[in-house]
Amino acid sequence: MTSLSRRSFLATGTVAVTSGIVIPSSSAEQKSNKKRRRRKRKPQLDKEKVQQFVRWAHSDLEKVQELYEETPTLLNAAHDWGGGDWETALGAAAHTGGHEIANFLLEKGVRIDIFAAAMLGKLEMVKAAIEAYPEIINVKGPHGIPLMTHARMGKEEAEPVLNYLKKIQKKLR
Repeated sequence: MTSLSRRSFLATGTVAVTSGIVIPSSSAEQKSNKKRRRRKRKPQLDKEKVQQFVRWAHSDLEKVQELYEETPTLLNAAHDWGGGDWETALGAAAHTGGHEIANFLLEKGVRIDIFAAAMLGKLEMVKAAIEAYPEIINVKGPHGIPLMTHARMGKEEAEPVLNYLKKIQKKLR
């Protein structure tokens, strides 16, 4: 049997720590950690409320504001219309040209996406995304609606984005 000196023990410990070797915790400790993580989870949002929030974001700013005041956590919620067709309130506003609704949601801290940026005429954001990931120009938004359509829905405000997208698509042909 080999004896382990204090110096070799410390050297081994240092190697273990710096090399990322992890000493497994006990089973009881793992269960305790799992329970703690479970307790910290927040309850899921009511699916009906999420659907209403997204539905109203297609057309009714007052209703969106009312629902947001009742349940601010709806802000980034997404509704599944089926078949992987996920839509957020911002996504709804973006493909219907809902500038006021989109701006309200953005002021409240919603996560912006390229579809909303296109509809709102945020040319630099759209350019940056497409330059970083050129294939994103073909990605479809909620309901399979293309990026170009989102820019069209932005009307005058999004005209520079629409012209840019047309130019890029011509190059791709």
